[in-house]
Amino acid sequence: MTYLIIDDEPLAHEVIEEFCSMLPHLQLEKNCYNAMEAMQFLNKNTVDFIFLDINMPKLKGLDFLKTLTNPPKTIITTAYKEHALEGFELNVVDYLLKPFSFHRLVKAINKVSEGQHTKTAIKEGTNSEDIATRFFVKGDKKHHQINLSDLLYIEAYGNYTKLYLTDEMIVSHEKISHYESTLDASNFLRVHKSFIVSIDKIKFIEGNRILINEHKIPIGQTYKSRVNTLFN
Repeated sequence: MTYLIIDDEPLAHEVIEEFCSMLPHLQLEKNCYNAMEAMQFLNKNTVDFIFLDINMPKLKGLDFLKTLTNPPKTIITTAYKEHALEGFELNVVDYLLKPFSFHRLVKAINKVSEGQHTKTAIKEGTNSEDIATRFFVKGDKKHHQINLSDLLYIEAYGNYTKLYLTDEMIVSHEKISHYESTLDASNFLRVHKSFIVSIDKIKFIEGNRILINEHKIPIGQTYKSRVNTLFN
């Protein structure tokens, strides 16, 4: 997905670029330091979404957004939370309050992705399938391509995680919180502080455990209510 950063603070550009560089499916098209520069670019080019600061000189971010007849998906980035309501009235995808974490940015991008995958699926069919169902995991000095349909469950392993697939186990350099924030919540559920399971791989649930193939996964006391939603 292509994106644009519109912010008058160079440091904000650096933070967003650094975070987005960790997500291989994103491509930065341009850095704009005021709304007029962004307007000129968007008159001749298109992007999938924009990061937009609110408080900028000459033309404020939300006023700029109102001038666009067909605006890209928009993630607002600002240090001022009082503008949140107006931002949502303009149908922005998400509202990031500075300073924000990597995981919070990923959640915002996932919201963009959900809409993007739906549109792409209508236009391009199977191409979007690959984007939506596969991702790469760094582990063992390699980047392993994971098909989500093969992923059974994830187990915390200190500062790492173990990804259990149908025919192998891969140790990932990411924490379990990373996968909780990036995986689709309708397909994957955290059931314990150390476990996330693939919902459609559950064989049965009995007492405080879940059976997936021959693997027995415990259900944490504080996560029971989440598991119970599967029955409703």
